[in-house]
Amino acid sequence: MPTRAIKRQLAIVLLGCFGFSAAVSYVVGDNPDTSPSSSVFNDEGNQAPAKAADVSARPGIRYTYCAGGAHNNCIVDGDTLWSNGVKIRVADIDTPEVSEPRCAAEKALGDRATARLLELVNAGQFQMQAWPGRDEDKYGRKLRVLVRHGRSLGDILVSEGLARTWTGRRQPWC
Repeated sequence: MPTRAIKRQLAIVLLGCFGFSAAVSYVVGDNPDTSPSSSVFNDEGNQAPAKAADVSARPGIRYTYCAGGAHNNCIVDGDTLWSNGVKIRVADIDTPEVSEPRCAAEKALGDRATARLLELVNAGQFQMQAWPGRDEDKYGRKLRVLVRHGRSLGDILVSEGLARTWTGRRQPWC
């Protein structure tokens, strides 16, 4: 007869197979390729990402604003960043445009979303999880959900009014 801890782990695994959390985690390592990370169970029986999945675990990683030249670890706007030379589209949200806004209000909100994403990614380790069913967008950006402690950083932007949950198409901000 399985012990309570084993039953709990089995339940977590089975739920994970059917839930969004089952998305394969990808991280950007020391080279520009992405690779799947593994998962482990912590002492409480909860699924926890392996150390390799922690994007900011590399010593000294700090994101800045993208500005001309090579893009390594920088923020383009509220839903786009470069991580270790790979361009990432935050897949679960849409934020206002900053490069070609349609009105002043969109530009202002886009600037706030960009600044907040910079704060969030620099606040500690996070994982990049693949978007289920699609690896890249039409611009060649990797589609990823940024997750810290089981919560999407995109959801934080949505809760703060700086982004919308991605519905599959852009909607106007003006």
